[in-house]
Amino acid sequence: MLLPRSWEGKSYGGVFYWDALFKNWFMNRTNWIIIGLAYIIGLLSTSLMIDSTSGLSLKRLAMGTAILVALAAFMAIAQRRWSTVALKIKARVWIVAVMVAIFAVGYFHLRIPQPKYNDISYQITKSDRQASSLEYPKGNRPLVHVMGTVLNEPRLNDRQRLKFWLKVVKVDDEVVSGKLYATLPLLQGTGIYPGQQLSITGFLYLPPPPSNPQGFDFRQYLARQGIFAGIQGTEANFEDREPGWGWWRLRQRIVWSQLQGLGSPLGQLVSSIVLGGKAVDLPSDIRDRFIAAGLAHVLAASGFQVSLLLGLILKLTESIGKKPRLAIGFGTLIAYLGLTGIQASVLRACLMGVAVLLALTIETKVKPLGSLFLAAVIILLFDPLLIRDLGFQLSFLATLGLIVTLAKLQAKLDWLPTPIASVVAVPLAASIWVLPLLCYQFNTLSTYSIGVNILCTPLITVISLGGMLSGIAALIIPAAGSAIASWLFYPTTLLIGITNFCTSLPGNTLAVGQMPLSILLIIYGLFILIWCNQWWQKRWWLGLILPIVFFSTTAIYNSTQVQIAVLADQQSPIIVIQDRSRVILINSGQNNQAKYSLLPFLARQGINTIDYGLAYDNSANSATEWQKISQRVRTKTIFTSQANDVSEIITKSARLTIDYDLNATEIQIADYSWLIIGKPVKKGNTEQQIANYIKQRNLTSQHTIIVSSEDLASSWLELLEPEIAIASSDQIAPETKQIFQQKQIEFHNTAVETLIRWTPHQGLIQTQDLLN
Repeated sequence: MLLPRSWEGKSYGGVFYWDALFKNWFMNRTNWIIIGLAYIIGLLSTSLMIDSTSGLSLKRLAMGTAILVALAAFMAIAQRRWSTVALKIKARVWIVAVMVAIFAVGYFHLRIPQPKYNDISYQITKSDRQASSLEYPKGNRPLVHVMGTVLNEPRLNDRQRLKFWLKVVKVDDEVVSGKLYATLPLLQGTGIYPGQQLSITGFLYLPPPPSNPQGFDFRQYLARQGIFAGIQGTEANFEDREPGWGWWRLRQRIVWSQLQGLGSPLGQLVSSIVLGGKAVDLPSDIRDRFIAAGLAHVLAASGFQVSLLLGLILKLTESIGKKPRLAIGFGTLIAYLGLTGIQASVLRACLMGVAVLLALTIETKVKPLGSLFLAAVIILLFDPLLIRDLGFQLSFLATLGLIVTLAKLQAKLDWLPTPIASVVAVPLAASIWVLPLLCYQFNTLSTYSIGVNILCTPLITVISLGGMLSGIAALIIPAAGSAIASWLFYPTTLLIGITNFCTSLPGNTLAVGQMPLSILLIIYGLFILIWCNQWWQKRWWLGLILPIVFFSTTAIYNSTQVQIAVLADQQSPIIVIQDRSRVILINSGQNNQAKYSLLPFLARQGINTIDYGLAYDNSANSATEWQKISQRVRTKTIFTSQANDVSEIITKSARLTIDYDLNATEIQIADYSWLIIGKPVKKGNTEQQIANYIKQRNLTSQHTIIVSSEDLASSWLELLEPEIAIASSDQIAPETKQIFQQKQIEFHNTAVETLIRWTPHQGLIQTQDLLN
């Protein structure tokens, strides 16, 4: 029982058992804080217990339970020995906390979306499951006709196709269930709106895993939304009728009004700042620049916009009664939540806003930390999967930073005028708490992010307030909303100009390498100690030592590393050669390979400079991709087939010899010879040309690795007898496979495997080893 046995069935000081239970347990705020923290910690522990592919196993559950029990025991001992607060937390509270944490793990597991027995993903044949890109080749797959209901507003993807979610009811007259990630050509999808019934003709596919371990996991992202298949649509049929009411129509009215007043892309930017990135198709170049500058939060509606909106409403309603003021404030928050599409960060801010309204109504003080904690628990009770949502995590940490750090920073800046001190302290307090998580997630640090945020905060405030007034006016009179939005031309233009300038500066993004989870936890542990303990508060600078040591150690390690990495690609392999401080990149890839695969890999390796870029294979390179690379990573020299004045590159451990006509590169590194064969520039008998090249170069058969974007010809293998063969094509001739067996050649396919890495000491490292 939760109370002593002597209390059962008896009175306790004139209070019956249930009254005592209520007062000593349910009314104890400390107990509730511990239980709530246990629930959140249990959800956080699922990242260690629940694998995205194998799910929750008994072994992982047992290990996780042991860790949770040990953590509870440590906290109980620490509270008794070192806490300066006179709290009496009994053992039964810690026992219940462990039980709640274990419940959170099971609850999270049960809420993970799973396909039903008739989910549309089961309609895809086994041969179609080998697709490995986001826009899949049609091949010999049959066209299907899918009927369903549109679930959200269509948006443009990076390939300028409309994307949306479709709730499916039929496929080729067969009743099915589930949702699809649908894409359509722009002209075919014009006029589609949420709730519309339509039929799509196209090709079904299964979302692939990330093309490289460090790349964006598109399949996992869709799975969290309960989507396990996609359709590459070619045609859509739907009735052209007047749509019904919905928040999306009001949102569209605001967006169009602001677009009319400011034009493109200023109108989309203002709408994105006010309503969030989900409300509008913001041009990808502007979105990428804001992210690179550390201003990604500006494009996502969050607590900043909610606090401005609530402050504006409270100011306008200060002369009316408490209950009408509460009703107006509550209605405003509900309306804003609906307009933004019920995003986690906005929901958290709105719940805290409701707490403020209630406190004003009953004339009491609201405790910001308590309201933040309560909002987080409520949201996670409704949707525990949000614990892995980066937007939710960043919103929570930024708000926590403002609550616990802002006042102390302002006290340190008391030598500045109060308005300037606030402008500096607010972004600094939030940035301190979110930067470690951003470094952990993206392996990069926006070098000028804190300065840019301080500089842009006044502009963002003006644009947000003006955009809100414009939005309110647009709901009533669209022309009035456009007129108000036009006043924001100069601050919005200035904001874009500052962002472009900062992202064009050298070293605007710093790759810091892969941060272990243990380092992240220790950093936040130090932050909590500095927050809670006076001894640490006086020595706050100790919290900077660990990040500095980690970044310095990573930089030193990377400067001594020698390796060759072959990244997955269906056209030609992308190869990164690291020879201590020198880096050579062969091929940039195409179709956003740089954004989704190559740049995340370089960031994880801590690579900030590319000394030589080889772009002589036109099938595996794109000027756009090289431009994306150069914006993020300093690229000293790029060689192309048009400027073939360099035929040899020498570093400390490697020698590269380039044949531009054959698109062949020979690499001598340590005791190994690499032969990289691309698609030749000049037409002719490619197989014979490469065979002659092998003979002319007198390539040794000992310790040889051959990499080819074409089918591996049997004559090459006969001449080289390589230890390892790597190809980008999965169409291997039978005679070639026979040579693999006869010569005992190790074969790898970059069209299937995600990443192949080689070092002189370890040799070839398998993909599964990289993922562990």
